[in-house]
Amino acid sequence: YCTSAPFAPALKADVLKRWPGGLVEIYSMTEGGVVCLLQAHEHPDKLHTVGIPWKGSEVFTIDEAGNRLPPGEVGELVGRSATMMSGYQNQPDKTREASWFDTDGSRWQRMGDIGRVDADGFVELLGRSKDMIISGGFNIYPVDLEGVLLGLPGVEEAAVIGVPSDRWGETPVGFVTGAKGAVLDTDALLSAANEQLGKTQRLSALYAIEEMPRSHIGKLLKTELRELVEARA
Repeated sequence: YCTSAPFAPALKADVLKRWPGGLVEIYSMTEGGVVCLLQAHEHPDKLHTVGIPWKGSEVFTIDEAGNRLPPGEVGELVGRSATMMSGYQNQPDKTREASWFDTDGSRWQRMGDIGRVDADGFVELLGRSKDMIISGGFNIYPVDLEGVLLGLPGVEEAAVIGVPSDRWGETPVGFVTGAKGAVLDTDALLSAANEQLGKTQRLSALYAIEEMPRSHIGKLLKTELRELVEARA
């Protein structure tokens, strides 16, 4: 079982190849009570997803105007279950901000993640909504850029954040750690990555760091990466 942190599709495939038993990934939201399960050993073609909403959970996407989207469309994930919270204690504004209401008035929980739900009901995560980068009016999903960086020689881990830009509003900046024994040439890596990225996605800077900042349960702390950029600036 795996939960609480991103699980790369390639790593899932490697675990399935090496591990004699099954592999189950759990994606959940405390406030919404939503749980998605991916039984990877039964769905090797869905390793890019976190599975389907499990019994009692419902998930779909909405656009920036709050309209419900059809399957396959990228948007903000909203969900609900029988154990969804009634609200944040003594924080009605925060409760309102985290809520989405259907046409019948029923309340759903905004999950804070960008993703899509495919025609089979499998949920794919593209990143946190607060981490989405808006550069020159274009939406940039860090996970797409991170995937390119992870495919470059010697790169062990990668993370991309948005930083303020006078010209574009925001611009993407990348961080990488090296595999054991690797010496990273960030100029070469930046050039190689930008050759593979679309014009609106290109990284404006790339930094090599010794270790990615993580919480005690392994979640990447992008707030600390932003602090690193501010300190260097």
